[in-house]
Amino acid sequence: MGFQITDGLNFISKQNFARLRNAAQVYSSFKISKIYSRVHHQGMPLSISIEPTTSCNLRCPECPSGLRSFTRPTGRMKIELAESIINQLAPTLSYLIFYFQGEPFLHPQLLEMIQMASSRKIYTAISTNAHFLNEQTARKTVESGLDRLIISIDGTTQETYESYRIGGKLDKVIEGTKNIVRLKKELKSRTPHIIFQFLVVKPNEHQINDVRKMASELGVNELKLKTAQIYEYENGSELIPTIEKYSRYKKNTNGTYSIKNQWADECWKMWHSCVVTWDGKVVPCCFDKDAHYVLGDLNQSTFKEIWEGEKYKQFRQTLFSARSSIDMCRNCSEGSTVFS
Repeated sequence: MGFQITDGLNFISKQNFARLRNAAQVYSSFKISKIYSRVHHQGMPLSISIEPTTSCNLRCPECPSGLRSFTRPTGRMKIELAESIINQLAPTLSYLIFYFQGEPFLHPQLLEMIQMASSRKIYTAISTNAHFLNEQTARKTVESGLDRLIISIDGTTQETYESYRIGGKLDKVIEGTKNIVRLKKELKSRTPHIIFQFLVVKPNEHQINDVRKMASELGVNELKLKTAQIYEYENGSELIPTIEKYSRYKKNTNGTYSIKNQWADECWKMWHSCVVTWDGKVVPCCFDKDAHYVLGDLNQSTFKEIWEGEKYKQFRQTLFSARSSIDMCRNCSEGSTVFS
């Protein structure tokens, strides 16, 4: 708990009047939009995700990057584009995560991007499979000013871990974690806040208590248990947990499955956040993994032009009238996916 308080205080310390005013504008405009079921939007995003690269070293079965199933191009973001995004949004942006699809540490200039954001006092985060956190990279990661490091660890034995993280090595994850923990102490740094993220699926659900123990023994600051998104869930899947608490899906009386989350014709995410793909496309959220709903291109327009543009306005309005008509929304469980 103490470590989570420290992380929270670190986040708060990075806020200023402009960011707080922006947050108030965004939140109030969303509430007004809900009341009238008509788009009223003010302010810039509170948080965004930047995709350093779509490349990945693993082959996870429910990940387009792992499956190599993208219809969009594979590549990595130019540092000049990342710098432009940071410069445009820094005055009002509170949270920046360097992850969408792919393994971010495969981008050779990732830590330079983080340093850019950190120098502007933006809270930064990464989600990684931790296979590349050797001594040198771990040291540079701590020195970069990164605020939050999310490490995916989906098993406490190699057999269980590789059943989902196909091609992965658990000992590399543990080694990388130990490097970060040790170098934080050596460099007398409070950051990054280290989170073990355990994606609960049927093959690993029996190791929930084990991963709690492992996180504690390694000196990880926090453990998050996350439910898994399954693309073809209607007829069941070997990945759907038997522990209902950790499943996004429920079994119906006829043997089929449906998503548990009950969502209305609205979406807070469309007011406060978005995702930028490696090649500069702005998409609504992290559920649009293949970038089917491109709302603008940062190689052609400024972020403000896209964020306040007619295409974004129309997309937001659709959420109030016919959210079920948007494919990615039909498998959305926003608001009920993470358990501590």
